[in-house]
Amino acid sequence: MQAALKNAMKFYIDGAWVDPVHPKELGVIDPSTEQVFATISAGSAEDANKAVAAAKKAFKTFSQTSKAERLALLKRITEVYTRRAEEFGAIISQEMGAPLPMAISSQAGVGIGHFQQMIKTMEEFEFTRLQGKTLIAYEPVGVVAMITPWNWPMNQIVSKVAPAIAAGCTMVLKPSEIAPLNAILFAEIMHEAGVPAGVFNLVNGDGPSVGQVLAEHVDVDMVSFTGSTRAGVIVAQAAAPTVKRVHQELGGKSPNIILRSADLQTAISAGVSHCFNNSGQSCNAPTRMYVPAEKMDEVIAIAKETAAKTRVGNPKDEGTVIGPVVSEAQFNKIQDLIQAGIDEGAELIAGGTGRPADLNQGYYVRPTIFARVDQDMRISREEIFGPVLSILSYDTIDEVIEKANDTEYGLASYIQGDNAEARAIAPKLRTGSVRINQPAWDGAAPFGGYKQSGNGREYGIFGLTEFLEIKGIQGYEEA
Repeated sequence: MQAALKNAMKFYIDGAWVDPVHPKELGVIDPSTEQVFATISAGSAEDANKAVAAAKKAFKTFSQTSKAERLALLKRITEVYTRRAEEFGAIISQEMGAPLPMAISSQAGVGIGHFQQMIKTMEEFEFTRLQGKTLIAYEPVGVVAMITPWNWPMNQIVSKVAPAIAAGCTMVLKPSEIAPLNAILFAEIMHEAGVPAGVFNLVNGDGPSVGQVLAEHVDVDMVSFTGSTRAGVIVAQAAAPTVKRVHQELGGKSPNIILRSADLQTAISAGVSHCFNNSGQSCNAPTRMYVPAEKMDEVIAIAKETAAKTRVGNPKDEGTVIGPVVSEAQFNKIQDLIQAGIDEGAELIAGGTGRPADLNQGYYVRPTIFARVDQDMRISREEIFGPVLSILSYDTIDEVIEKANDTEYGLASYIQGDNAEARAIAPKLRTGSVRINQPAWDGAAPFGGYKQSGNGREYGIFGLTEFLEIKGIQGYEEA
């Protein structure tokens, strides 16, 4: 971890590590101890302006590089990233609380997966094609501001940076100030891989001081933002006066429909574990489980058993399944919503308010399950972003489809049971993705939401095309 900390007080602009224009320190808290363990510099509008200027200058040449040149660059970046994956895992584990093995294999590992998928996508993608006497050309959108969250930091950084590099864009990254050290390490690997000066720039800081400046900036052509729906609205409003492209992946409240044909032991235990994964801090977590009304008692028994096996503990301890949530603010929000579930009359079958009994320090949340939840309760409607599951009942398939869609969000849906029945239901769900019977992760599948879960898509060719403009050159005749 010390490798990344040497540049913690600097920003990466125009191919060099530079001091902030106005020195300002910001502590990074280890959520397992509630103590500051590192310090970074918090940027200002002047730092953001310098980074945008560097990206704008670099775009003139990088946008004209060949597909082969950018493909070779992606391969070099992937090689360096892979070699340093354990460093990423260690940093992510300490700054946002993921158990160390999971931080290495999943949190850091997903970055490798996105780079590998973008290399494959780019190899197959044609940036020009002839349509009669018109040349259709796919060209880079320009300078991209990237604003990323703390919960899956490498997933979100790489799923933006990889397609931007592939497209020929230049960029300025503002990672979450809550978990920023992984982004500093990422800038180091970009430098080591030989990314041309100004193509990738990093400025740390908070939303108002840096993020909003980037979203408003006249020389930024696109904002790619991942975070809460509330913050996404602010970003979109800031970007509107300059009519730049806005690409957003926002909140979710994803339904998990358990069909009568499902194997309950498998479906319920997997659904509970998926909801609790990453301490529940995933925008697409299946947090609303819909089960046949007559099976509720059996479902409760399986869910309680699964929750009891979910060990909460220090991210470094062997056997830890989930670590702390990321911050005091997040901990307090989750506690408030758990109490709301109790107050509104949902049946608490596991967990509850407060820390686990053996943990008196750290932002640890008890894995919590409510059963017999009503559709209009806060725990059913609000994104909790913690290890809290709501179990609701249904009688008919039409009813469960209506209930699943009854939300302002539309990021993901899950269905467990007979595949043919699930395939018939999937088109009726108003979400950007539907996962049937816990399939393996597909890095080429589109990821993004309907409604207030955002706009645009990430991953594979769907992510690449978000960073491309389409030009038609008419009267084009090959010699």
